[in-house]
Amino acid sequence: MADYTVKSIKEIEDQAPNFGLSPDLEARFARESLGLAELGLSYQRLAPNYRMPFGHKQKEQEEVYVLLSGSARLKLDDDVVELKQWDVVRVPKEVTRNFEAGPEGVEILAIGAPNTGLQDAEQLPGWWSD
Repeated sequence: MADYTVKSIKEIEDQAPNFGLSPDLEARFARESLGLAELGLSYQRLAPNYRMPFGHKQKEQEEVYVLLSGSARLKLDDDVVELKQWDVVRVPKEVTRNFEAGPEGVEILAIGAPNTGLQDAEQLPGWWSD
């Protein structure tokens, strides 16, 4: 029998309440639930006009973001990129980044490799200021 895992991303626990970021953020990390060995996967939903309160960069993991619905601005170091549904962005590990949702909110699928676990991310509070 083949080895595989099928799960609804919405069945995976929303971690945003554990960090005081709910209800403006929904964050579901699928690495453990799916038994991923080589990559990480998360689903994030940001409420309309919500800006993540921190930037982050990775120590080892390259990430790809897919905008599933809505629109967003993504700050990448000193650049800000406007994104819309179905845009895909590759971000190398050393680039500090995070999102601000557009007026209709945004849903994002984040994929990272190699699988390094949550300890790979360095959070930078207050990084994105006007």
